[in-house]
Amino acid sequence: MRGFLASSIGVATAAALALPLALSTPALAAPSMGAAAPVAPAGSTQSLPLAPLGPAADRSPGIPGMSASPRLPETQGLPPREVKRFSLVGVVWDDASTELSGRVQVRTRAVATGTWSDWQDVETHNSEHAPDLGTAESGTGRVRGSTAPLWVGDSDGIEVRVQAEPGAPATRAAARLPSGMRIELVDPGATDPVTVVDAKNGASGTSDEPEGDDKGDVEALPGMTMETAESSSANVPLAPLGAKEITALNKADSTADAVLASEGTLSAAARPYIGPRPRIVTRLGWGADESLREAGFVYTSTVKAAFVHHSASGNNYACKDAPKVLRSLYRYHVVSSGWRDIGYNFAVDKCGTVYEGRAGGVAKAVLGAHTMGFNTDSMGIAVIGTYTSTAPPAAAVKAVAQLTAWKLGLFNRDPRAKTTLKSGGGNLFAKGTNVKLNVISGHRDGFATECPGKLLYGQLPPTRTSSAKLQGRP
Repeated sequence: MRGFLASSIGVATAAALALPLALSTPALAAPSMGAAAPVAPAGSTQSLPLAPLGPAADRSPGIPGMSASPRLPETQGLPPREVKRFSLVGVVWDDASTELSGRVQVRTRAVATGTWSDWQDVETHNSEHAPDLGTAESGTGRVRGSTAPLWVGDSDGIEVRVQAEPGAPATRAAARLPSGMRIELVDPGATDPVTVVDAKNGASGTSDEPEGDDKGDVEALPGMTMETAESSSANVPLAPLGAKEITALNKADSTADAVLASEGTLSAAARPYIGPRPRIVTRLGWGADESLREAGFVYTSTVKAAFVHHSASGNNYACKDAPKVLRSLYRYHVVSSGWRDIGYNFAVDKCGTVYEGRAGGVAKAVLGAHTMGFNTDSMGIAVIGTYTSTAPPAAAVKAVAQLTAWKLGLFNRDPRAKTTLKSGGGNLFAKGTNVKLNVISGHRDGFATECPGKLLYGQLPPTRTSSAKLQGRP
C-alpha cells in the first residue's frame, strides 16, 4: 500500500500561514453562508459491558456464560436500565478478527415519550468496513470488532440481548460469542446547525450563521483549535479556512477551480471530463470534534474507483438530523471501533446533501477505511440509511452521480469503465490478487457482504451512466 502521512505540524503551519491571507484576500476569505465559529467538542460515549443472560439452570456450574446443553445458544445482554441520553448504539468486542455469529437486538426508551421501542435488529456483519489488514491503522492495537451502528434517536433507556447462532442438531456445536462484548451508547452532542437542502424542491432550511460581508471578515479564525485548523486547511483553496461548506460550481468553474487547486498537477487529459462540483458540507459544517481523530492525514497515490455503501444505521432520521447521525457514526468509528477517523470519504443523506467524511481534503486521494482489501486507490461513499428492502431516495442516488462525476473526473476516471485494484486481503480475493472492478462499484463487489443493500446496489448501473454524462463524456 502506497500511503503517506501528512504531518499535523506541516498542515498546521500551512493553516497558520493561510490565516493572514484568508483575512486579507477577498477571493479566499469570502465564506459560503458565513464563516464558522469554532465547534466545541460535543458528544459522549457510554460503554457498558454485557453479561450472561438466562436462568441459572441453563448454565454449566462454574463456567459462566456456558450453556449446560450444546443446543442452547450462548446469550449475553443487558437488562432494561436507565442511562444518560444517547442516539446511536452498537456492540463492540475485544478481537477485531473474531466474527460475531449470531443475532444482536436492542430496545430503547424515547426521551420525548418515555415509551420503549420494539426489539430492533442490529446488523452484525460489519468487519468488511475496516482498515486494510497489515496497515498502520489496523495495527494500532486499538481496533475492535464491531457491529454496524444503529440510529435510534434521542433515548435514555436501553435493553440488549445477543444470542449466538444455534448449532445444527447432531452436526455442529452452537457458535460462541466473542469475548469482551460491550454496548456502545453514542450521544452526538449539540452544535450549530448547518443548512440542509431539500433536494425535492431546492429549498434551504434556516441557518443561524452570521452573514459575511464582501471583505470576508472571519471573526472565528483566531479561536480555532489546531486540529480544526488542520482539517479545514486541507480544503483551501476550494473553500476558505473555517468554511462550513464548499459551494457548488458549474462544469466550467469546477474545471478552472480544480486546475488552480492542483497547482499544475492536474493532467490535461482529465480537464475536459471534470463534472460540476456538488455542494459539500465540511467537517466543520457537520460539527466534527477534531480532537477525536488521529493527527495528520494518510493519502494514497490516486483514486481509481468509488465504492458505494449504505451505513446500515437505519432510515429513522430526518434530513435536518443528518449531521447528528454523522457525528455519531464518526464517534463510533473512532472511539468505539478504534479507527483513526471516520471510515468513509464522503456521506450522502436521503435528501441528497453531500458531506465531507475522513479528513484530508475532499479533492485529494485520502486513504479511508470503508472496503477492507480495497481502501488503497479508492474512495468510499456512504448513503446514510439501510437500503436492503427500502429503495434509496432519488435525491441520494442523484447526489452519488454528481459526487462521482466531479471526484473521479479529477483523476480522469470514466464512471462507466473498469479498473484494476490490488487486493489487500478479504473474504473474496486473496491478498495481492489483481481484481478488475467497475470504476463505480458496490461494496459487495470487493467483499462478500450485503452492503450497499440490494436496492441501492441496483441503482449503480444508471448512476454510472448519469455520472459519465455529467462529466461530458460521449
